[in-house]
Amino acid sequence: MTAGRMLRFLYLWVTILAASLAAAGCAHYPINQPLKQYDPEVGYRGKNLKDPARDEHLLMILSFSGGGTRAAAFSYGVLETLRDTTVSIYGQQRRLLGEVDGITGVSGGSFTAAYYGLFRDRIFEDFETRFLKQNIQGKLTYATFFNPINWVKLFSPYYDRSDLAAEYYDKHVFDGATFGDLLARKEPMIFINATDMVHGTRMAFIQDAFDVICSDLSTFPVARACAASSAVPMVLSPITLRN
Repeated sequence: MTAGRMLRFLYLWVTILAASLAAAGCAHYPINQPLKQYDPEVGYRGKNLKDPARDEHLLMILSFSGGGTRAAAFSYGVLETLRDTTVSIYGQQRRLLGEVDGITGVSGGSFTAAYYGLFRDRIFEDFETRFLKQNIQGKLTYATFFNPINWVKLFSPYYDRSDLAAEYYDKHVFDGATFGDLLARKEPMIFINATDMVHGTRMAFIQDAFDVICSDLSTFPVARACAASSAVPMVLSPITLRN
């Protein structure tokens, strides 16, 4: 290789490295939006999801535990059973699933809860193929080690593995849905739970909790909440929220 060709080769690699560093500096997790004005009457709160068509004398809350895909599959089976179970209310036969007022979920269970909250009976059509039977861990590993674009993004101090996972869930599982979409669907109310890493306390993704950090939950991606709920310490990084 001549001196001229070597210089051009070095110049090319320096340019690529500089561009990669610049791109890494721009890579950033999506920032939760500030609350323009505090109003206790609006937002993703229980009283705003109430469906007047439901029977007020029957309260039914489901709790979906964590445990990865196994937990998501178990909670999916619970929904299937409730769908196929009917009850008599004032002489009318109703699906027990239709009487659920709220679902609280954590980690793997949060995905099933959120998917049902957003898409209702569609969960019985495509949740298995889109989530339960997907090798998501393998896909995230591939995206981490074999996609040069993600190498650059992960080099940024403001972007980490859980942000990559949240992007995957947002695109391939939840179709870009936000808590504003959950609010529009009304009951059942979905509680996605995570842990506040600073105080070691439970945090539910509801507007009451976001009021404390002066943030608007309605624009926050459901996928990002599920990523926070399933971010196992040491394996995945925490999801960052700005106060």
